[in-house]
Amino acid sequence: MIYESENWVLDNFARDPFAGVAMVDTAENIARRFGIQRGELDDLVLMRTAQYGAALADDHAFQRRYMDLPFAVPDPRFRKTIAALEGDQGIHPNDEAKLRALAPVREGGTSTYGGQTHPADGNATAIVASRHRARDLSRDLAIEIAILGFGLARVEPAYMPMAPIPATARALSAAGLAIADISAVKSHNPFAVNNIAFAHETGFPLAKMNNFGCSLIWDHPQAPTGMRAVIELIEELAQRGGGRGLFQGCAAGDTAMAVVMEVSDERG
Repeated sequence: MIYESENWVLDNFARDPFAGVAMVDTAENIARRFGIQRGELDDLVLMRTAQYGAALADDHAFQRRYMDLPFAVPDPRFRKTIAALEGDQGIHPNDEAKLRALAPVREGGTSTYGGQTHPADGNATAIVASRHRARDLSRDLAIEIAILGFGLARVEPAYMPMAPIPATARALSAAGLAIADISAVKSHNPFAVNNIAFAHETGFPLAKMNNFGCSLIWDHPQAPTGMRAVIELIEELAQRGGGRGLFQGCAAGDTAMAVVMEVSDERG
C-alpha cells in the first residue's frame, strides 16, 4: 500500500514553488552576494537572543503589554482548563559554544539550524475599526497609531532574504520618509542573513532592530508572524513615548512587504 502525504509548511521550506529551491538555499545565495561570514550570523543570533530576553524581564513585563498571560488552555470541548501558558513555549536559550559548533545545513555554507527559524503554532489578532470605534476600545486614549506607507516587492528568484530591502524603499517613499526618520525596525527574519543584508543596504544599525524579539527566536507560525511583530513594534514605540517604526518581512516567492507606522502620545 502506498501512502502519500503533504506538509504545507515543511514542503514549502524544502522547495519554494516559485524559485524551485529550498529556503535555506536562498539564504546561502544572500550570504555569497553580500559576503556574509559564518561568525557574523552566530553573533547576530546571540544578539537577537539577548533582545528577546528583555521581553521576558520582570515577569514578562513587555509581553504582558499585549499578551493575555497567563493564558488558560481549554480542552477540545471548552469544558475545562487543561493547562496555562505563562508565555512562549518551546523556546530554548542559545548556548554560544554549541551554536558556534553547529555544522552548516549545506556543505560549505554559512546557515545552520541555529541561524534560522522553524515552524511553530501560534496566533495573533488585531481588530480593524474606524478611528472613533478604535478610541472606544482603547485602553489609553492618549496614544494614536497611524499607517504612513506600505511597500511590496519581489526580487530575482532564489534571493528571498533581500526582498525586504526594496519593499522598505517603497514603503518609505510612500510615507515621504527616509530610513533616518525611523527609530525602530521590526522584521520577520527567517534567517540571520536577512537582517545583515538589510543593515548593509540601508545603514540601519543591527543593534537597533528587533528589540524584544523576532521570528528568528520565537519561531515562525506563518501568518501571525507579521501580526505579532507589528504589535510588538507598536508597543515598543508606545513605551518610548512615540515615534516612527518600520516592519518588514520576506515571504515565499521571493517577495516581501513593509509598512511604516507612527505612534504618537498626546502626553509627550
